[in-house]
Amino acid sequence: MGASFFKNDAVDGAAEVPVRDAATVMVVRDAPDFEVLLVQRAGELTFAANAWVFPGGRVDRADADDAARVGINLTDAAASAALQIDHGGLAWWFAAVRETLEEVGLLLGTPSIDVSMLPALRAALDEGSNAFTDLLVEHGIALDLSTLYEVARFVTPVGPARRFDTRFFLASAPSAQQAHPDESEIMAYRWITPARAMAEWRAGELQMMAVTHRMLSCLDRFPSAAAAVACAAEQLEPARLRVDDPDGEYIVHLPSDPGYAAAELEIEHGSIRLY
Repeated sequence: MGASFFKNDAVDGAAEVPVRDAATVMVVRDAPDFEVLLVQRAGELTFAANAWVFPGGRVDRADADDAARVGINLTDAAASAALQIDHGGLAWWFAAVRETLEEVGLLLGTPSIDVSMLPALRAALDEGSNAFTDLLVEHGIALDLSTLYEVARFVTPVGPARRFDTRFFLASAPSAQQAHPDESEIMAYRWITPARAMAEWRAGELQMMAVTHRMLSCLDRFPSAAAAVACAAEQLEPARLRVDDPDGEYIVHLPSDPGYAAAELEIEHGSIRLY
């Protein structure tokens, strides 16, 4: 795994908290309005309890090997180059697929899968990633990892008890599959337009982390899910995210915006390709 930037940040002598690698996915669809999938984390969880987030979680040690067994149409060299690390980049793609299946029952990268297989594949994750991968191999199911696009990277700032170096992916929703929360870590889910999600957040009706709002703001700049995915597929050079904070209302500035050059760099430790 590659080194994460800002891992050695410290404020006022605060003890360093290990930064864990993570992957999360913005699953989008046109139904016909542009919608994104949000899930609500359980209230008893240590990190982001009750928050509405995108599906995702920690990258595990086995993910790179599992990706090499069942992943197609994306090489580790290409994935690693996209993440600007030396090797092992496919681990983030596999983690994104694995976590989305575990949390909401959607298996990305499998447009023609027999949906009756999904419960068994999801249950296999409880036995470990090897059991899940073995079942994929047994049934000849490959994961087309090229259908997920890495579009952003954020590092949790110093302060929380847990910190993550998270890669954000964008993927189209599988058309024949239905979301089902696991009701353990994830208590509910919603398909919602980015604009409505942000409006409910501003009204105090939807609890979410700042980074989730940032990415919703980026999605809201596109007229459709198809347009957002097309932009993601271009794999633009990552640019540092810049933010204005007038009166506590965070305004995200992307490289194409007139206010980008003058906006603050250090409010958010992250970069983005979705602009």
